[in-house]
Amino acid sequence: MTTTALTPTTPTATARTGRRAHAGTGRRAHTVVGSPVGPLTLLAVDGRLAGLYLSEQRHPPAPELFGEPDAAPFAAAAGQLSDYFDGTLTSFSLPLAMAGSPFQLLVWTALQAIPYGTTISYGQLAALIGRPSAARAVGLANGRNPVSIIVPCHRVVGSDGALTGYGGGLERKEYLLALERRVAAAGGTPAVTRPAG
Repeated sequence: MTTTALTPTTPTATARTGRRAHAGTGRRAHTVVGSPVGPLTLLAVDGRLAGLYLSEQRHPPAPELFGEPDAAPFAAAAGQLSDYFDGTLTSFSLPLAMAGSPFQLLVWTALQAIPYGTTISYGQLAALIGRPSAARAVGLANGRNPVSIIVPCHRVVGSDGALTGYGGGLERKEYLLALERRVAAAGGTPAVTRPAG
């Protein structure tokens, strides 16, 4: 897997407000889908993906925040995840409802700019968001990413390239990076575009 230099991304409007963003108090639903890295619990708020949690996730939300079981809001997410694990999708296109502090949202937005099949260090990610001395804070925000895999926090590694920290366990991080490395080495396949709704 190669490392890459990125162009800074513009934080979302929510991140620019200076207030903590909340995923909303609307209708919450969840479902569980299978994957090669174990069951994935998907959480939606008003039909937008607000969480993707691996089993043994380090920072899962409180159970009462998951809402009712309902697979209907997750058809697009489940399809794109299936394509990702099949190696036929390299870029997700789903509406997200991520909740976090302005700094966390800034980090999570930058994560989405890391190209498939590449990695960057925590220090590089800190520099990318204009906070070169905040590698530790970036690591903490990275660890709180509520939408694993789709917001690719697994693409961030130690300054020496070593795998460090992953909310779902290092063996899962290693699997995801190896999958992307294989697909990228094979020339990849054109990203499958699925409807966001």
